[in-house]
Amino acid sequence: MPLLTTTLGAYPKPEFVKIQDWFNIPAGEAQADPTKSWVSSVEAMGDQAEEVFAKGTAQVIADQEEAGVDVVTDGEVRRENYIHYHCRRLAGFDFENLTTKSVRNDAYSVALPTIRAKVEARKSDIGFLVKDWQAAQAISKKPVKITIPGPLTICDTTYDDYYHDLKLAGRDLAEAVNKEVRALVDAGCTQIQIDEPVFARHPLEALDFGIENLERAFHGVPKEVTRTTHMCCGYPDVIDNLDYPKADQQAYLDIAEVMDRAEVDAISIEDAHRHNDLKLLEIYAKKTIVFGSIAIAKSKIETVEEIRERLLQALEHIDAHRLVVAPDCGMGMLTRELARAKLAAMCEAAQSVG
Repeated sequence: MPLLTTTLGAYPKPEFVKIQDWFNIPAGEAQADPTKSWVSSVEAMGDQAEEVFAKGTAQVIADQEEAGVDVVTDGEVRRENYIHYHCRRLAGFDFENLTTKSVRNDAYSVALPTIRAKVEARKSDIGFLVKDWQAAQAISKKPVKITIPGPLTICDTTYDDYYHDLKLAGRDLAEAVNKEVRALVDAGCTQIQIDEPVFARHPLEALDFGIENLERAFHGVPKEVTRTTHMCCGYPDVIDNLDYPKADQQAYLDIAEVMDRAEVDAISIEDAHRHNDLKLLEIYAKKTIVFGSIAIAKSKIETVEEIRERLLQALEHIDAHRLVVAPDCGMGMLTRELARAKLAAMCEAAQSVG
């Protein structure tokens, strides 16, 4: 059997989806207010917004299906970014009075939504991702995976002016996220991914309480639902910037044993941009590994043979039924043409090494 394939979230927005996200918003404007342009863009679409989003989602899913992807995503077409899109539906966040903060190990500074009260899932908004999933799943016969930000990553990409304690903030965020996870399960979604790239940035915090809060976010999910956790090492500021400060690669090794015992089913890691020591895969004795096989911030298109060779190397360290092939991360930084070409090469390689 060929190796299964999936994508991890963001995809290039179609040109007719006239909203900005954190892949294409002008840098100066992003520093001033990362949310203003998205709100105004959606408001400008008015009653046509849902029609535009549905059309955009259909194009994104069609690209994935044409490439041969087995488990697709909605491409996060509706979102300015996957973190703040979720936080808008949670009580406790202030999106009007932002606070400037240095994030991702001081990779950049940006004005962020601020936590000013206890974070809770707002009852009237629970199920907002269910609507997104149902709209996407109605388009495809393949399972559609929904992506959600994890508690530690939300903490890192917002400003806390209430808890002043990452563990406590993360606990409330996990319980709020769990409400949406359970709503997705109740609606029939069988593929749910919680993204925790900050685990690679802050492995000590991940080990201390981050993984516990991740499990809390997935609490009560039945065995027929695949629980995936995505841990990338960071985006550059622009495509083909090879000097961007990524997370310490040692972090993957530092947290692997604990993650292998965690109450999740699959662990997503990047490998294309920067190869790992593949002995990492041997530490994961139980989990499925979603293996990053195409770079999401390089314009060079990997060849089928390049991807295939690396997959064969990985299969020397993990059984084929526990290896899923994917991009390193979301593909929103690429053009549609690059994304389609990279996915096609990825899927052909996966088909050839089963």
